[in-house]
Amino acid sequence: MVARFMPEKPVVSAEWLRSHLTAPDVRVLDCTYFMPGSPQTGRQVYDAHHITGARYFDIDDVADTDSPLPHMLPPPEKFSSRVRKLGLGDGHRVICYDQNGFLASARVWWMFRAMGHGDVAVLDGGFEAWRAAGGDIEDLLPHFQADRHFTVRPRRDLVRDLGQIKSNLTSNAAQVVDARSAPRFRGEMEEPRPGLRKGHIPNSISVHYAQVIAADGRLKSEDELKALFAKAGLDLARPIINTCGSGVTAAILALAQSVAGHDDSAVYDGSWSEWGKPDSETPVETG
Repeated sequence: MVARFMPEKPVVSAEWLRSHLTAPDVRVLDCTYFMPGSPQTGRQVYDAHHITGARYFDIDDVADTDSPLPHMLPPPEKFSSRVRKLGLGDGHRVICYDQNGFLASARVWWMFRAMGHGDVAVLDGGFEAWRAAGGDIEDLLPHFQADRHFTVRPRRDLVRDLGQIKSNLTSNAAQVVDARSAPRFRGEMEEPRPGLRKGHIPNSISVHYAQVIAADGRLKSEDELKALFAKAGLDLARPIINTCGSGVTAAILALAQSVAGHDDSAVYDGSWSEWGKPDSETPVETG
């Protein structure tokens, strides 16, 4: 019998992963993603080198490709099919990591939780922390079998849509936190996706995702994160919805909030790609 153990927090250290890498129930996912316009892709970086045995998780493939919005959460049956093809199933402990900060590893962590798979964590510090700890790397594609069923139990409490955000403008039932940079939040610079309006959802709070990451590339400590969120005016005892440009960096805030003790933060999946559309009648604030 293999002893099952996941740390209490949603992140694991490189040392923890080194000691559990060969456990039969551990599955490692390289979730590397680069923003549009980057000279490289996550798949190219993965093919060049990755943690030994890691499979590549593409947020643009494991997505609702029928939606005009980027990398939206896929239907449950598609998510189940895609992750089974990666050799993941019920009973597996999933560890997500990134070769570009926390950019998409946090998003994939949130996706698994939104699909009801709670046995998931993020490698703190990502690939750089792994290499610094002397972890094994390779450039070979791993061999695996899709021999387990993956049961999806959607957690609707972790996902918000356009209608729910509109309703929240009146109810103020949840705090809305924007992970984009302060200039983008204030509407002082153009959005990276052409044509979108500038500004933010009314009454939302600005916390740039980079603020939750320490100088060494790891997440800040629980106490530091609590102080950061308190300074921004965020009450961790109340419901939280995170938003950003396209629902990716919003998940970094959700991960940091989980470390700080708020484990059920939601993500507005459409984020500014939906709210800021030029033909939308959604209200926008600047400044």
